[in-house]
Amino acid sequence: MRRMVAETRLHPADFILPAFVREGVSEPVPIGAMPGVVQHTRDSLRKAAVEAAEAGVSGIMLFGVPEDTKKDALGTAGTDPDGILQVALRDVRAEVGDDLLVMADLCLDEFTDHGHCGVLDDQGRVDNDATLERYAEMAQVQADAGAHVVGPSGMMDGQIGVIRDALDQIGREDVAILAYTAKYSSAFFGPFREAVGSSLRGDRQTYQQDPANWRESLRELALDLEEGADMVMVKPAGPYLDILARVADAVDVPVAAYQVSGEYAMIEAAAEKGWIDRDRAILESLTGIKRAGARTILTYWATEVARTLG
Repeated sequence: MRRMVAETRLHPADFILPAFVREGVSEPVPIGAMPGVVQHTRDSLRKAAVEAAEAGVSGIMLFGVPEDTKKDALGTAGTDPDGILQVALRDVRAEVGDDLLVMADLCLDEFTDHGHCGVLDDQGRVDNDATLERYAEMAQVQADAGAHVVGPSGMMDGQIGVIRDALDQIGREDVAILAYTAKYSSAFFGPFREAVGSSLRGDRQTYQQDPANWRESLRELALDLEEGADMVMVKPAGPYLDILARVADAVDVPVAAYQVSGEYAMIEAAAEKGWIDRDRAILESLTGIKRAGARTILTYWATEVARTLG
């Protein structure tokens, strides 16, 4: 009876799998703070993409982890056609073609030696306009490498408009933009720093949103849509379900939510201690995110849950 009258149902196509690919490793590298998640080799990433497609997952979001020696102040490895992220995009497209939406994180933080999402000025502050120039180049390189979708996650003012113009200039109107519209300065990003080998010193409070506020999310939403975003995202998901619901109610474009590393780690850690039922907790957390209004959910459990639902 409960199954028959359920108002919210999960489906494999609801999910996008975030995946990390690391340069210079011969075996997948486990991420200590995220049990079951690894930094992939190029070969293991190909396999993970095939498994996700076979499970019915809609997409895979790729994050590149370069060698430390290739990080610099401008994050040039992020725009190098032969950089790890671009190589991985080509690998995955060659493996799955159009059977899986291949997405690219469009941000500099993995590639800069200071770990910030943009270029710094002479006082160590993020220079918004200088960063936009880098984002435009990055979008074009990712499109050339085969990305179906780019995901600008740096929260720079004007980033969506600049990226849309950059893609249109090279005739890539077909590449969609998934805007990280409401990305909060969150403690729940902690394990992700390990996952991408972040060099960050300090924090990102000057360009990520204040967890106490919700109105600025709607301002960011209006700007992103005006500038040409095809889809919008709320990140993190679980602690910001109220924001997710407000955004979903306000728009007629697809809304995504990112169940971030800290959300994943908490459930896995509590389950390992025997404090909660792991499988039920995973499904309950994802159901809550979808019930709040997410059309699509980025989650590290994407392939596992898709197989369960399938």
